[in-house]
Amino acid sequence: MTETLSPSQQATRAKILDTAARLFYERGVHAVGVNEIVAEAKASKLSLYRYFPSKERLVAAMLTEHSDRIHDWLVRKTADAPAGPERVLSVFDLLIDWFAQPGYHGCTVVNTVTDTRADPAIAAIARRHLARYRRLLESRIQEAGLTDAPRLARQLLLLIEGASVVVSIEDTTDAGADARAAADRLLAAARRQGGHPTARSSG
Repeated sequence: MTETLSPSQQATRAKILDTAARLFYERGVHAVGVNEIVAEAKASKLSLYRYFPSKERLVAAMLTEHSDRIHDWLVRKTADAPAGPERVLSVFDLLIDWFAQPGYHGCTVVNTVTDTRADPAIAAIARRHLARYRRLLESRIQEAGLTDAPRLARQLLLLIEGASVVVSIEDTTDAGADARAAADRLLAAARRQGGHPTARSSG
């Protein structure tokens, strides 16, 4: 049975999660211990373990919340974009802006999976995150009147994730714009071919 938390308990739990998310993102999961998290959050270790029985559970909760927040943000911000290919490309526009933010260190999901590659719970959250990305892209592609949306969505997701990795390594955000341009070409090719992207389109 799920425990009902009071407003103050909810605030403490949220503060611990937010602090953990920031520290994990800045330095990596393995480099940050629970003592540092509770000190930064101005919470007790007892509180942390009440809401998160282990560090692994804390990491999983952090990543789940992050995935939910990013997905909701993408859906909300692209819903009112102009209909057609521009609504698909609006996903890239949002991400290009995100890549340019100070302190961008890559995709939190990819970073966390890399840090905890032996943890099946984290891998499951990451798979769910990517699946939701694909579904969003598929829906925007279908709204644009293109068919074979699952394959085209996979191609666009590869561009997004690849750009995220390159931006996190290079001292430039050009990869985001390059990914958008490549996505635009894929969409244009799909329109020319009656909505059916071919293997040649992805090259």
